[in-house]
Amino acid sequence: MLEALKPLINLLPEVKRPERAPGLKQKLLWTLGILVIFFVLGQIRPWGADPSRIQYFERLDILLGSKAGSLITAGIGPIVLASIFLQLAVGAKMINLDLTNDENKRMYQGLQKLLAIALSFMEAFIYTFSGYVAADAGISLFGSFFFTQFAVALQLAVGSLILLYFDEVVQKYGIGSGISLFIAAGVSQTVFIGAFSLAQAATGIPAGLLPQAIYYIAGGDVATAIWTLLPLAFMLLVFGVVVYIEGMKIELPLAYARARGLGARYPIKFLYVSNIPVILASAVLLNIQLMGMFLSGAGFPVLGTYQNNQAVDGFAYYVNSIQASPMGTGGYQAYLQYLLQPRELLHIFTYGIALIVLCVIFGWFWIESTNMTAADVSSQLERSGLQIPGFRQDPRVTRKILERYIPVITVLGSVFVGILAWFADITGALGTGTGILLTVGILYRFYEDLAKQQLFEMYPALKNIVAG
Repeated sequence: MLEALKPLINLLPEVKRPERAPGLKQKLLWTLGILVIFFVLGQIRPWGADPSRIQYFERLDILLGSKAGSLITAGIGPIVLASIFLQLAVGAKMINLDLTNDENKRMYQGLQKLLAIALSFMEAFIYTFSGYVAADAGISLFGSFFFTQFAVALQLAVGSLILLYFDEVVQKYGIGSGISLFIAAGVSQTVFIGAFSLAQAATGIPAGLLPQAIYYIAGGDVATAIWTLLPLAFMLLVFGVVVYIEGMKIELPLAYARARGLGARYPIKFLYVSNIPVILASAVLLNIQLMGMFLSGAGFPVLGTYQNNQAVDGFAYYVNSIQASPMGTGGYQAYLQYLLQPRELLHIFTYGIALIVLCVIFGWFWIESTNMTAADVSSQLERSGLQIPGFRQDPRVTRKILERYIPVITVLGSVFVGILAWFADITGALGTGTGILLTVGILYRFYEDLAKQQLFEMYPALKNIVAG
């Protein structure tokens, strides 16, 4: 099957690698330019879509770097989903590809792009025909409302394809990856608007949390001002915890077997699998929501009943995040009363269990499928001529020592990010738990990439040593 797909994969357009590596300033300009275009695409409404019937799903927008009702409604969803499917297929040996082999790696990347393109069209049609982005009933293309829906779906698919190739541009000409950039941009925009928006509701109270607090303090209602700032306070708390945890690690001393006196350290971070588990777990839970919405709209509410694109009962409801918002009518006090209802307490518990269990499963699967297990790391160290001082140079010995740390840290790190995301969600933290976790991790890696690029520009010879 892979051989049969090869000609098709070879026909796929590809962003050409630069003949000469761009400098740091050029990379920053490319990254900034793509970011600006991303925000512009989020303001363009597809022709034929009905703006009054667009259903907003904040969590979907945050996780997928999307903007409901715009050209990028599907966001990076197809890319993430394609990555999940292929990781599962390769990890379960359903597709036999050795990713250490360059040819197999190119095949894997081609398959991922092909699958992402197919999913772009599939998700675009699901969004349109399920009513998530409804077509305008007053527009009839070629005398048929169906063709209007078809045109809207095609525009959404093209929006996803643009982001797919923007991701390639950022990887080859910018800093980091487009996927990370779009997620961080979406979350940052949500947090900024939620905290500082001066727009006023029908009551005349500002929408942003900080302007709201100032409004209440000016009126002498300090208690309400404190309640108003709680979502922002929980966001800052989670942000600070993640930044602190990012620096926690165990460093195993290493020595070169053939060069006495030279050594190194192998860091095993507490977040060994980073925020990957919560990304994959949240993506699965969101796709359950989308599938349930599609089935419910087709007359088969097997996953639950939906109202205004939100599950109100069934399996999809209980594994979904909390639907109420502390920024809604009644503020944080009303939100707290809502959470204390018996039905919602069960909802909170089942959602937390589902999120944490999925985080552990995906965390373990991730290290198995990306050569991060104790056996893989011990083999890599052996090939590099490194060993743990005080032990004989044998990959079996190194593996046994690494097995004391890597499996335990993988599980603990996965449980931690699951609990932290769940905590942020139920406390109503601005930007959602998953969004905060993703943004902190992305900004941390962006900082590391930036520092590395700056170091390489200052010492060009160092880049050749590292590459060698």
